[in-house]
This record gives sequence, structure tokens and C-alpha cells, in this order.
Amino acid sequence: MNETIEKFGYPGTLLAEFEHWVILLRPAQPTLGSLVLAAKSDATEFSALPAEAHAELATVTKAIESALRAFVDYAKINYLMLMMVDPNVHFHVIPRYEGSREWNDVEFVDVGWPKLPDLGHAVALDASQIDALKEKLAPLLG
Repeated sequence: MNETIEKFGYPGTLLAEFEHWVILLRPAQPTLGSLVLAAKSDATEFSALPAEAHAELATVTKAIESALRAFVDYAKINYLMLMMVDPNVHFHVIPRYEGSREWNDVEFVDVGWPKLPDLGHAVALDASQIDALKEKLAPLLG
């Protein structure tokens, strides 16, 4: 796996793996259910991914949206491709909702709603919370 995937806690945050992509639980949750969708390639430009990786995105995003709809009942979903610090192709997947959601006695407020997500205002999950959230989300991703 590439350095970006490893930075986001792989393999401990792995929720699902596809031929060209992995879905990781984002350890810092700006909203409940925030993920990282990362290309397994060493590419640092979206256009450098093989055509098969682009094609597979249809399957992967359908799985993500179905799982997050069932889990967090988002109103919108943001796919942010920032790649300023972590160089390999990846998206921050941020489910958006008005107000807050609660999970395991922790409140997750969408501080930026209805504008840009506030990535700096995130709930940092500890190892046990990551494991518990993985148990909930991984089966939903099929």
C-alpha cells in the first residue's frame, strides 16, 4: 500500500478493499461516518490512474453511499480530493447533515453545515472507537 493509505491507519482502519481502491475509516471524524477513499496506486495525479480505477469508482461510490445512507442518513455527501499533505490519490468522504448525530455516547456535529465541511473540527477516535465503528460500517460496505 502507498504512504497515504498507511498514514490513514491502514490496515487498522480498513473497511473494504477493491481491486484499485481501499475504503478506510477516517480516524478524525468531522462528521459521523467520515471515510478516506484511496487509490492503491502510487499515482499522485488523478489523471494518472488507469482507466480501470476510474471505472471501478462507480462500484465503490455506490457501496459508500449505500452504507453511509443506512448508517448516518446523510443529507449530502462531499468527496474532497485535497492531496496537499498526503500525495497519493485519495478522497476525504464526508457525509453531511444538519445538526448532529450521536454514536456510542459521542456527539458528532456538522459544524460547517450547510457550507464547507470544517475538517479542523473533528472527533479524534481512539483505537477502541475505531474498532467499534469498523464493526458497524464494514458489513454495510459488503
